[in-house]
Amino acid sequence: MTDMKSLSTESYTPDWCPGCGNFMILSAIKKALIKLNIKERDVLIVSGIGCSSKLPQWINTFGYHGLHGRGLPVGTGAKIANKKLHVIVIGGDGDVYGEGMNHFIHALRKNINVTLLVHDNQIYGLTKGQISPTSIKGAKTKSTPLIGGLDDSINPLTLAVAQRASFIARGFAGDLVHLSDMIAEAIDFKGFAFVDIFQPCVTFNKLNTFDWFRSRVYDLQKKGYKPNDIGKAFKKSLELGNKIPIGVFFKEERQLYEDTHPILKTGTLVKQNIDNVSINKLLDELC
Repeated sequence: MTDMKSLSTESYTPDWCPGCGNFMILSAIKKALIKLNIKERDVLIVSGIGCSSKLPQWINTFGYHGLHGRGLPVGTGAKIANKKLHVIVIGGDGDVYGEGMNHFIHALRKNINVTLLVHDNQIYGLTKGQISPTSIKGAKTKSTPLIGGLDDSINPLTLAVAQRASFIARGFAGDLVHLSDMIAEAIDFKGFAFVDIFQPCVTFNKLNTFDWFRSRVYDLQKKGYKPNDIGKAFKKSLELGNKIPIGVFFKEERQLYEDTHPILKTGTLVKQNIDNVSINKLLDELC
């Protein structure tokens, strides 16, 4: 147990590296929830494993710190059980696009009303700087020190567009106002909302820095882009050169998974009467 006399302001500060983009994302989420006037008790934040996944510990909502790559199945399960909750799933690029890629792909095609925020720093930060699924080809890291990474990086937005996810966006931790507004839009959207967030790792990724992103990112909406054309969204998702778009790439409201399932249509699962439910027949079949 911590000696109460030794507690200081540092005891209540996230142990992210000074300057980490995670601080900005945490602030953006808080600002978004305040903007939407959502009460703390109505929010569940679920995470996997990684630097980003410590976030639920530093915000006064319900939180669940799960296993590596498994934030989405926990979050979607919680939403199915209690669809009145605002469920936000947090993960890093390794957590979601590496260990959790299978869950990511299937979450995109199901339209469960959950918000997924991915802290994308193109590196494994918590485990001290190994190459990740979104690392640029040729990146020299702790696990690729000689000739750099040999694989092309994953493009998560292209995958999301290909699955026609209902809300697809990208943000940058270095632009707090834009990021908080976009997260608020994602949380408020009725459907699966996916936001990939450029989150520079100041300790292990010396290539994709804040300055590197600032010189490249531009706001799609300020350029007049309308997120209502899946073909244009796919084309924009491939734009990853000297200019990189951020903002909402595509959104399309359609029927929710929760509203199509015959049991969930009758109401919130946790509120349903199960007094007359019997599993004896099922047990007889299995025994």
